[in-house]
Amino acid sequence: MPLTEPAIPALSRRAFLTASLAAGGGLLLGVSLSDWAATGAGPKEQVNLFVRIAPDGRVTLIAKNPEIGQGMKTTLPMLIAEELDVDWSQVGVEQALFDPVYGPQFAGGSVATPLNWEPMRRTGAAARQMLLQAAAQTWGVPASQCDTLPGSVRHPSTGRTLDYGALASRAALLPPPDLERVPLKDPKHYRIIGQFTGGVDSARVLAGEPLFGIDTSLPGMRHAVYQKSPVFGSRIVGANLDAVAKLPGVRAAFILRADEPNASLTKGLEDGVAIVADGWWQAHKALDTLRIQWAANPVGNQSSTDYARQARALALKAPMQSLRRDGDVDAALKGAAQVIEAAYDYPFLAHATLEPQNCTARFSADGKLEIWAPTQNPSGGRSLVAKTLGLPESDITVHMTRCGGGFGRRLANDYMVEAAMIAKHSGTPIKLLWNRRQDIQHDNYRPAGFHHFTAGLDAHGRLMAFRDHFVTFGQGEHIAGAAGMSADEFPARFVPNLEYGMSLIELGVPTGPLRAPGSNALAFAFESFIDELAHAAGADPLQYRLALYGKPRVFGHPTTPRRGGFVTPAFDTGRVIGVLKLVGEKSGWADRHRLPRGTGMGLAFYYSHLGYFAEVAKASVDARGTPRVHKVWVAADVGRQIINPAGALNQIQGAVLDGIGAALHQAITIEGGRVEQANFDGFGLLRMHEAPQVEVHFNRSDHDPTGLGEPALPPALPAVCNALFAATGKRIRSLPIRTWRRSASVEP
Repeated sequence: MPLTEPAIPALSRRAFLTASLAAGGGLLLGVSLSDWAATGAGPKEQVNLFVRIAPDGRVTLIAKNPEIGQGMKTTLPMLIAEELDVDWSQVGVEQALFDPVYGPQFAGGSVATPLNWEPMRRTGAAARQMLLQAAAQTWGVPASQCDTLPGSVRHPSTGRTLDYGALASRAALLPPPDLERVPLKDPKHYRIIGQFTGGVDSARVLAGEPLFGIDTSLPGMRHAVYQKSPVFGSRIVGANLDAVAKLPGVRAAFILRADEPNASLTKGLEDGVAIVADGWWQAHKALDTLRIQWAANPVGNQSSTDYARQARALALKAPMQSLRRDGDVDAALKGAAQVIEAAYDYPFLAHATLEPQNCTARFSADGKLEIWAPTQNPSGGRSLVAKTLGLPESDITVHMTRCGGGFGRRLANDYMVEAAMIAKHSGTPIKLLWNRRQDIQHDNYRPAGFHHFTAGLDAHGRLMAFRDHFVTFGQGEHIAGAAGMSADEFPARFVPNLEYGMSLIELGVPTGPLRAPGSNALAFAFESFIDELAHAAGADPLQYRLALYGKPRVFGHPTTPRRGGFVTPAFDTGRVIGVLKLVGEKSGWADRHRLPRGTGMGLAFYYSHLGYFAEVAKASVDARGTPRVHKVWVAADVGRQIINPAGALNQIQGAVLDGIGAALHQAITIEGGRVEQANFDGFGLLRMHEAPQVEVHFNRSDHDPTGLGEPALPPALPAVCNALFAATGKRIRSLPIRTWRRSASVEP
């Protein structure tokens, strides 16, 4: 099956609640959406529980989405707790199982906040209404005469109060209210939303408690490794299985065959050898003895050097396909006062999650399968496992463990398929754990790309013509995962004469989304070239961008995207202008010329995942050509409300540092159809001493809140590159920066 982001139906307006009495008393409040429940594995009556209130007043809230470090296990329950009107100290949070009746359960696309902003608040508000009604019946008064204090219902005229715990059993017997009609709090009365709130698991993570997939342990469990071909998609000819099976602690060694052609591209099961042992280290060391013969594979002829050669050749030809054509670019270029050309490129990237891919699988005596997995996309994982093993999806239970990083890698679930297949073949519970080499060399990579820009400026430096021939990757006529580009990529719609064309290079390397898919690469190329145009025009890069966007205006109309569940606001240049001006003010942009020689400031703006982000970086280069990023200022517009400022700052600062690390160090190179890098010595992460200060400012606008996991990353790369240009006068047109540094030294 192709690797895609999870398909999510539109939010039904027929949401419904169920209430029931807990064992020993108390309220169990279930929430479901009829459209989602109808597509799940079970009858509509099966409704999972979002809220449990015990007789002692303890409140347990269910976090339905995977937790990959983005903070949703804290943020979504905060929404329920706010409208329920309880103290956060009263609340316990539990991770949900995967079950379609919860609605969408995935981590990706920065959509958890817009998808759940209203449904989670209404869930809490509905529980509060039932408790109010229970108290009113107890006192024999109208519910309209009652209100709530944190954790209790009050009758103001008599001063009577009842704790939620005392009311829970009675509330459980009441008919639930209409979820769409329950009143919501005025934001001025928020006590939880908008407060700095630590992660519900933070103390347990610091204590080293077993929360992650890698920590899973089952009775009778054995450990497994799975070795695939270093050349993507190769078939096995043979292996020395007998020699491996005789090693200490090894219980079995066997071959598994690919479930379909090109499994490395679809992220199904690839050919490989499984080794099952009493301990993981025994299984891992057995790889030293393992010898596999692989069949020849055309992918073995591919290399990064050849991709670059093909890109140069394609750039000299007409694009294979047109993405957009406005006006007459050729005529505008002929009449331009200046014509600027530049070629930009960026490499493949690995996700390099600190927790390598892993999964634990167990078959029961009746043939049903349980999986414990650090997955971002449990629905897709269950479907892929069911398809590969020939099981009904209803026979597979997925336990979502905490993920030690995701960044899009765990939207693919190849490791779930491998663990399930090994468990089935071996007849015992299995924990599969990849080693670091396997993790880096069998990723679904952020695709490389090549841009060949041409722009024409008039006598006043205004942009009159813009052309990009984008060379990217595909299989046949199909664009590789996360390798495309929107026809609306800026400066489209802001230049009278514009052409976007695209050509494809055949690729046998699996690719897919990495944090801020597409945007994480396109922002570097486009925003760096826009900076070039500003300098060619003799203009302040900030003022040049403001002039390009023009007066505040809205493009398009609000839409409900294919993900459904929330309305996407139209693109608003007023919000762009707002964050550009804010970041200019906070960074002291107007005084950048006072910086010492060898130090510069660079600016970039990018809109992605519904977030408007402008960033300024201050960077320097020493006499040896070593770059250093000192500080990054961020101005963000993600709507009127920040749900958890602690989590918001964490996400923005982390995304900026991710972007800087990628810009400075990271590249995956292909030689002979295989990845050359094998560990962090070859694919470097940002070190602590390299991390700059990241200062964040929010520009509030009158829109529902949107996500923060991704949109801060894209502008960080061009902001740093533009700052290094300001420091040295030398452009960075190819990433990572380490390939540029030797030519960029500054004399002391």
